[in-house]
Amino acid sequence: MLRASSKLTGSEADLHAVMGAGATHTGVAHGQQLVAFAEAAVAATHEGDPALATARDELLAAAGPAALVDAAAVVGNFQRMVRIADGTGIPIDHGMNALTAGMREDLGIDRFGSAANTAEVSGAAKAAGRLGQTAAAAAMKLASRLRK
Repeated sequence: MLRASSKLTGSEADLHAVMGAGATHTGVAHGQQLVAFAEAAVAATHEGDPALATARDELLAAAGPAALVDAAAVVGNFQRMVRIADGTGIPIDHGMNALTAGMREDLGIDRFGSAANTAEVSGAAKAAGRLGQTAAAAAMKLASRLRK
């Protein structure tokens, strides 16, 4: 599964890896350690959780302290945003709903309970969303070239 941001770097990121779909190659540097750390951080039940300590040590060894700090910040921020959105029942806005419908379907994200807060997307809107992703990727690539 190729996404716009990975296209800019000429790599291929497999988002199925973050859904526990058995993907072993994420397409992201230190991807396995990042996924393991994120999963352990979310599942940790107490300070000093051994699975989290192991995942943290493995990410630190593989990617260094700056990457560990960045990963911890992303996990913490994501948890905060998701809990607020779920707690208040915030739906995905219409444009983003259409733009991400195909990806959410591919990854099985809509099976989560919070998906009930967001309206279903028509087939035409899904098709438009996929076209929008393609256009966004092309625009990002052009912007990257122009900056150079």
